[in-house]
Amino acid sequence: QIVAFVGFLELFVMKDSANGAEPGDFPGDFRNGALDFGWDTFDEETKLSKRAIELNNDHAAQFGILGLMVHEKLGEIDMAVDLPIIGMLQ
Repeated sequence: QIVAFVGFLELFVMKDSANGAEPGDFPGDFRNGALDFGWDTFDEETKLSKRAIELNNDHAAQFGILGLMVHEKLGEIDMAVDLPIIGMLQ
């Protein structure tokens, strides 16, 4: 069911200009006029600021998850004791 739902979204809802839909304001603009939430009421400087904030939050989340995965693997192979700084903390 999940695969069918994601396939439906990819084919019919989340279209960009490469799929024949109207081109958006910027790459990755998948609004298609359905959900706006007032984006068009912002000035260009505010739009640029909000997009930069969103990108920074995305990068922070990716690094956080990467840190969790690395921490999980370090504990799994018991390598944390052999690391110079972490070994001294225990």
